[in-house]
Amino acid sequence: MSELHVVATIPAKPEAVDALRVALRALVAASREEEGCLAYDLYESAATPGTFVTMERWTSQQALDVHMQSPHIAEALAAADGQLSGDIAIHPLVPMS
Repeated sequence: MSELHVVATIPAKPEAVDALRVALRALVAASREEEGCLAYDLYESAATPGTFVTMERWTSQQALDVHMQSPHIAEALAAADGQLSGDIAIHPLVPMS
């Protein structure tokens, strides 16, 4: 089975950027320790500061499903509650080339 690539965007309210940055860094550290995680990187958009982007690689859909049920995802979602300027968008990617 081929790797699964995922991009997620997380738009923070201006007053929540610093707190969300801390919560997302903790999420990244814990996610990198998961079985099935090949890469998990966090970026902040230079075009839209306060919009965070994760770029992830997983061994399988099952590994991603386990990740989505992990305590650190629950903690990050709790930290983001009421702190977002829009919806979190999760994009599993299909290779085109």
